Amino acid sequence: MRVLYVDLEREWRGGQSQALLTLLGLRERELHVELVAACDSPLATRNRDAGIIVHDVARLGLRPLAAAKISSILAHHGFDLAHLNEPHALTAAWLAGAHKILPLLLSRRIGFPLSKSWVSQTRYAAVERFVANSKNVAKSLMDCGIVAQRVSIVNEGVEIPELPSSEQRNNARRYWCVTDVEFLFGCVSVFVPEKGQRHLIEALATVRKSRPEARLLLAGDGQCRGELVALAKRLGQSEAVIFPGFVNNVASVYDALDAFAFPSEFEGLGTALQTAMAAGLPSISTGRGALAEVVDRDRTALVVEPNGKEFAAAMLRLMTDRDLRKRLGEAGRREVQERFSAERMVDGTIQVYEDVLKSWRKI
Repeated sequence: MRVLYVDLEREWRGGQSQALLTLLGLRERELHVELVAACDSPLATRNRDAGIIVHDVARLGLRPLAAAKISSILAHHGFDLAHLNEPHALTAAWLAGAHKILPLLLSRRIGFPLSKSWVSQTRYAAVERFVANSKNVAKSLMDCGIVAQRVSIVNEGVEIPELPSSEQRNNARRYWCVTDVEFLFGCVSVFVPEKGQRHLIEALATVRKSRPEARLLLAGDGQCRGELVALAKRLGQSEAVIFPGFVNNVASVYDALDAFAFPSEFEGLGTALQTAMAAGLPSISTGRGALAEVVDRDRTALVVEPNGKEFAAAMLRLMTDRDLRKRLGEAGRREVQERFSAERMVDGTIQVYEDVLKSWRKI
């Protein structure tokens, strides 16, 4: 099977992490895969470094140039299907008329309603199969009029790492200047309003009134960074909150943490949370969006509403109960191994490919 994968996102977010894992997994299973991506994007660079064939598209005039690139590729090389990882990729494939040549699959990771504009509806009509990352997202698609036969669910997955050794943990904490007596909470996510990092900063201010050893590492960057830094300063937590920006070696964050906190107000599935659970970290999460499909209250994680008061109570609960931390960490890791591994995600993706091709060849 030959798969043309398209992702035109310029930055690195959860969807691009999933794209890399998918492409590597498909190649490992001996499928031929090639990627169309924005020139010098993190996704293009990482796939090229891994030996995946990458077709670069200049960033200026990205979508029309990508359409021309896709048209040229399909004219000169045989592919069985095109997997579009984000909306710009769909636009480019549609402009290229790719849907007239081979089936298009579109990954969908958010539960927002589909646009009802004529152009958007025409693009969506060109999609043979929507690949939703959760039941929540699949339902949102069907609520927008997409028939069930055009929707498949493939949960996002993460790699299951070896648990860090004491030396790895100590090195990671030294890197972030965290002492042995401090308790480090952390979150890895882009800084946009719906990710809710402000709730953690507000919670930390409450927690440190009785447990001053608590600290918080917020890895990521984005439009809300200035507001979050200002909030930490206003609440007197500037020294307690670490803002490293975008972290390339994200394992250095997870290795250093005592617990993970995920305050998202709206989430497709939450691969950062899955990664933390896979690393054996006791976690606190909201149940918003599709997160309720990932966490089981008080069994695999503590589940609270996205506000400072509830996160503070949960953070104090973890800090004072070692047995609870151990139980949640072990159960969370098992849950991800059984339901949300990258291997399981790749296998599910291939099953969708095979199903689509069976239907397409009958037309």
